[in-house]
Amino acid sequence: MIIAGAGLAGLVAAARARELGASPRLVEKGDRVGGSMVLSSGVIWRHRRFEDFRCECPGGDEALQRLVWERLDEGLAWLRELGAPVVWEETGNPLTTGLRFEPRGLTLALLGAAELNVDGCTVAEAGEPIILATGGFAASSGLIAEHIKPASPLRLRGNRWSEGDGLRLALARGAATTAGLDEFYGRAMPSAEWGEAEFVSASALFGRFARIFASDGTEFMKADEVWWSEANLAQAIARQPGATAYFVLDAAGLAGRVREQTVGGMVTAMPAAARVDLADLPFPVPAGAVAAVKVVAAITHTVGGVRIDTQARVLDREGTPIPGLYAAGVDAGGIATGGYASGLAQALVLGLVAAESAA
Repeated sequence: MIIAGAGLAGLVAAARARELGASPRLVEKGDRVGGSMVLSSGVIWRHRRFEDFRCECPGGDEALQRLVWERLDEGLAWLRELGAPVVWEETGNPLTTGLRFEPRGLTLALLGAAELNVDGCTVAEAGEPIILATGGFAASSGLIAEHIKPASPLRLRGNRWSEGDGLRLALARGAATTAGLDEFYGRAMPSAEWGEAEFVSASALFGRFARIFASDGTEFMKADEVWWSEANLAQAIARQPGATAYFVLDAAGLAGRVREQTVGGMVTAMPAAARVDLADLPFPVPAGAVAAVKVVAAITHTVGGVRIDTQARVLDREGTPIPGLYAAGVDAGGIATGGYASGLAQALVLGLVAAESAA
């Protein structure tokens, strides 16, 4: 068994396959393991009610959504049994339930359970089962331009080796794709420079407290249209000139709270280069404005991908499983289509299911 990609989905698949008596080979082209998971806050969650999952991701495959929703708690318990360190026992959001893990500790726990070293070779063997877990195509400027079609190139807020290798391999073997190839999960991020260490802390998660303008002065999204996750805001910004936007805040907006932080505190903590003097806005200053920041759209992972069934088997265009080919994590599409759900939950559950099917 070959597992392509050593992010959360690939590590889970390797550990579960080993537990089932298989001898997996984990292939990773990058110079580290953990994928986008080690760059995240480590929260693995599901909606408390399945009805909310369906409502928030209306374009997703209901059977796959139910699979993730029903098996997540079991998967979280399994991670704890492996010794993965839990930081928080809750998500901090009353609409969701889950756990926050320390990402690098989680990576080490899974590597230990898999009892293997990571191979830097490419996937070449045609006779072995292959589990695709390469993390989608967020790092491929070509595939992003083809499918997502942003107004300008997107900044990357995820694993830099997720370049669509799994998608390309699956398509070469006749795989079908899902809806949502034009969607992504991402964040509004400061227009200033930031790196991997700031992926979480620098996120401008206060768009729903602001008035949101494109550089030409178009107010392209109202605050009450922004989801609680603000994932739809990042997608909307991606389609504005320069894939940029301005968040303009009044006094009430600055007083808003995002969990334990005030919006005003978050604005103050942003890089100075992203904070904009009102006199420097490229459009007339809105009434009541007291602060403004310039943000860019940044992509963490893609939403659409390879079509699979509830056994994580990759399907062809007629809906028939392709022998020996499986997909996990966001290489598989059709779960969060039309909305936002936990990519780490998708990685965990589909990693387990793919290993169980392939083994």
